[in-house]
Amino acid sequence: MNERRFNLEQICNHFGVLVLYAFGSQSKRVKEWLEGHQNRLPLDSDVDIGVRMIPGAKWSIVAKVSLALALEDLLGCKRVDLVSLLDADPFLAAEIIRGERFFASDELGADEYELYVLRRAGDLAQLERERMALVLGETT
Repeated sequence: MNERRFNLEQICNHFGVLVLYAFGSQSKRVKEWLEGHQNRLPLDSDVDIGVRMIPGAKWSIVAKVSLALALEDLLGCKRVDLVSLLDADPFLAAEIIRGERFFASDELGADEYELYVLRRAGDLAQLERERMALVLGETT
């Protein structure tokens, strides 16, 4: 494990993160940096991070901000947009898990949770299409 991954693991353990993902436009750059393929992240935009916290843990606004700041310091980026998987709607949660997983305290548990997220989004996909049609004034 390289120093960058070690530092990320320390941050995750400190804040009670079970699983951490990068998603969005910068996820591949973050992956290359974490793997040591780049000396620094040439980030001119924010990094989208999704996390699953320990179930039942209180996650105050102070803890959220502290985690985001710790990740900004590690990554050397201007801003981290932090999303809790437990607070995300099913479709955003599915987008998050399709990103890059960088930390999991339990890989099998993370895999099982990803299957749950995908199943939940799949179950709701038809309802979401109908909702969007209503919002846009389209007939189905």
